[in-house]
Amino acid sequence: MSTDATQPTPADESAAPAVVPVPRELARAVRGWLDHLDVERGVARNTLVSYTRDLDRYLDYLARAGVRGPGEVTEAHVAGFLAQVRSGSPGRMPLSAPSAARTLVAVRGLHRFLALEGKTSTDPAEGVRPPKTPLRLPKAIGVTEVERLLAAASLGDTALSLRDRALFEVLYGAGARISEAIGLDIDDLDLDEGTVRLFGKGSKERIVPLGRYAREAVTAYLVRGRPALAGRGKGTPAVFLGARGARLSRQTAWAALAAAGERAGLGGHLSPHTLRHSFATHLLEGGADVRVVQELLGHASVTTTQIYTMVTVARLREVYAESHPRAR
Repeated sequence: MSTDATQPTPADESAAPAVVPVPRELARAVRGWLDHLDVERGVARNTLVSYTRDLDRYLDYLARAGVRGPGEVTEAHVAGFLAQVRSGSPGRMPLSAPSAARTLVAVRGLHRFLALEGKTSTDPAEGVRPPKTPLRLPKAIGVTEVERLLAAASLGDTALSLRDRALFEVLYGAGARISEAIGLDIDDLDLDEGTVRLFGKGSKERIVPLGRYAREAVTAYLVRGRPALAGRGKGTPAVFLGARGARLSRQTAWAALAAAGERAGLGGHLSPHTLRHSFATHLLEGGADVRVVQELLGHASVTTTQIYTMVTVARLREVYAESHPRAR
């Protein structure tokens, strides 16, 4: 983010808008909140990067509005910023309702922090509501499709295929996020007890059971696959390793899943989160209580988990329409 030391540069109408220096007091306020999130609350790195990007845009808006410090920000400024990100501005594309809502989360968090710390007397963002976002049902694949995907990952019986099968079994068998799975260390596994320790958003820890198929796949990888990969690296406690022996990256995991999906003949968009959605949906279809699924997924609120019940209802309607003689 720029400061008072930044000099505006001239620009014609066809170029990007001239840079407006961000007052140091505003920049310091944002940096203080981000440091608080990082050091005291242990917010995930990806979240910090996202918040930094959103607040850079917010600071630019405030600077162009002539705001010098946090105490000068009004509710009209916050509402105006939200309107701008929805409509777009010179050099910036408009944001969708979900993206604008996420941006407002960062802005509201900043002002709430400043008010609680006594840096401002009021919270100008408190009364600004995010735009309504369309309800999107999670995409899940069927049990037979999951089995085809897992079989496709096992082709070749190489160190990498053993790794991919184990990774996908953990994503589906434990409902893990991709960041949780690639963040696993050896000590997080207890295969004798059939559990895995996952660290979710905000480094929140939870213990999740692993089914027999997942345990067998992970054991096969640890015994026959991981040693070969580990020998190429410098030593790491990570469970899942890349071809050079370092901790597996998110990008490589996505690529491996996409390749297995192609071999399995699964069209459409397939992501690691698809397996997490499928895990939750299949549990609910099997009669699991929504609060149990909430704990397994690591959701802070049961309302987040309840969206999966809508997938189940949709599936029931589909089966009814296909099977019941009086459905049509």
